[in-house]
Amino acid sequence: MALVDEITIKVKAGRGGDGVVRWLHEKNKEYGGPAGGDGGKGGNIYARGLRDIGILGRYRGIKEFRAKDGEAGGNQSMHGKSGEDFVIDVPVGSVLKNKTTGEEFELLAEGEPVLLLMGGAGGMGNIHFKSSMHQRPTESTPGKEGEQAEFFIELRLIADAGLIGLPNAGKSSMLNSVTRANVKVGSYAFTTLEPNLGVMNGFILADIPGLIEGASEGKGLGHRFLRHIRRTQVLVHCISAEQEDFEVCYKTIRDELSRYDAELLNKKEIIVLTKSDVLDQKTLASRLETLRKRFPEVYTLSILDDRSIKEFSQALSKDLSDVHLAKQVK
Repeated sequence: MALVDEITIKVKAGRGGDGVVRWLHEKNKEYGGPAGGDGGKGGNIYARGLRDIGILGRYRGIKEFRAKDGEAGGNQSMHGKSGEDFVIDVPVGSVLKNKTTGEEFELLAEGEPVLLLMGGAGGMGNIHFKSSMHQRPTESTPGKEGEQAEFFIELRLIADAGLIGLPNAGKSSMLNSVTRANVKVGSYAFTTLEPNLGVMNGFILADIPGLIEGASEGKGLGHRFLRHIRRTQVLVHCISAEQEDFEVCYKTIRDELSRYDAELLNKKEIIVLTKSDVLDQKTLASRLETLRKRFPEVYTLSILDDRSIKEFSQALSKDLSDVHLAKQVK
């Protein structure tokens, strides 16, 4: 099933229960005083982050998420029961935008509920309207409606490293090689139709679907997934050794990142010349020499060469450890 990384849902908090008109029933008294209880509060709506990127797909077809209404007040001035809260589970990394108010909620931690909408207050029973001049009040108030809104939910993956590059640059094969992922690969463009994740030495790697020129303007597939690059710590820029003009390949991707969010250009970047087995040793050495004149970190990788896979994995793990350490120091 395809990854659902954005969805719009309707959400309604619970309505407050009505206050009621009730009377005390006392022995030897024809009329007792007011004893109508207040209505219970309507349930709130919360969002909670979980480490499951497939959650949003389960919500397709659901018309509305709704918390329980509060119950009406009772006799003997008893309050009605409050409505049960409703918790919407979303993947960690989701941003929820209230389309009515524009308010945004970002869920970066697992398990901690975030309040989205408040339930309505319960109404007042007739006991509140008693006074010295008004001994037998027949007034009560209804419960208030709970807040409601449409929310646009957008998943932005949280990964340590994002694998980027043109279509068919070998990203999926790399992910399979350095992690236990089992991503579909093929010798044609756009094999990857959704982000894929893998774990390498405790670090999460995200294979971002291939970008093309114009992706930031909505062309191709990559424009839907550029947002997933925002939260990665390191960009692993894959360039296929099959490409004769690596400069054009590199510039195409960097231009699209810049148009989407110039801050992406400030992330640490590693260059990987993938599919290195298609070149003879002399050509490969020459291309590496050219690349290393411009880029501080360049690696070669072939899924047929275990040593290149090991060297790259160790280097990337060290870079990610250094990035994490630097963040902790700050």
